[in-house]
Amino acid sequence: MARTKTREITITESKGTFSIFKNPFSSKESFDFEGIHVLRQLLNNEKARILHIIKYEKPKSIYELAKKLGRNFKSVSDDVKLLERFGFVEFLPESTKKRRRLRPVVVVDTITVHFRV
Repeated sequence: MARTKTREITITESKGTFSIFKNPFSSKESFDFEGIHVLRQLLNNEKARILHIIKYEKPKSIYELAKKLGRNFKSVSDDVKLLERFGFVEFLPESTKKRRRLRPVVVVDTITVHFRV
């Protein structure tokens, strides 16, 4: 099973704007966004609901997660893929009788945001 970890995001001020940089010790790809507005999108209430449902209700698929949230499958899928991209969620492959599915699992237990000014 995936091991829990801390995800660190560092935001620095440069010439009057904020930029977000990857933690050099992180296993994920470089963060390719700038500004605080994207951090807000990444850590909004819908993403918090998704993380909560995945962690505590343990849906077996994105489809089941979308049903529990009462949201459209495509939008939930996009949100979960974004959370995966930044290392908050991983997918564990599982096989049923005829199908393979990917079960989302929360792999962070702490999100730390550092602001440098």
